Amino acid sequence: MFERLMRNHPFRTRPSRRRRRQAGFTLIEMLVVLAIIGLISALVGPRVLAQLSDSRERAAKLQIEAFSSALDIFFIDVGRYPNQSEGLTALVKQPSSLQTWNGPYLRGDNVPADPWGRDYIYSSDGHTFRIATAGPDGNGASSLPPR
Repeated sequence: MFERLMRNHPFRTRPSRRRRRQAGFTLIEMLVVLAIIGLISALVGPRVLAQLSDSRERAAKLQIEAFSSALDIFFIDVGRYPNQSEGLTALVKQPSSLQTWNGPYLRGDNVPADPWGRDYIYSSDGHTFRIATAGPDGNGASSLPPR
């Protein structure tokens, strides 16, 4: 009888077994959730990283095309492309050897770096030019065909 009274007493401190089991997650439930999260990240992660590298390559090609347009305007103003020593810097700062420079041909004070943080590779003989980037690993070069 005393136990029966204590079972319904409002100040009872020990929760029943049923309530104790429902109070939280079991270790097995937590492990199942972690395994599901691991599988999802293993499947989705490589795709996201591949998309990121593809977008950097596209950004580099678009930036090279923008340089090409600026170089064409430079050619119209000056009569030649910047030589090897002037480089792409001639698009933002007037070379001391030029009188007919109408730049800057690019926005900003400096030539932007490629999406991997390296300088673009520029070569020119004054009549044609080639712009390339060393790419993500710094070894391979991707570029547009020479103009």
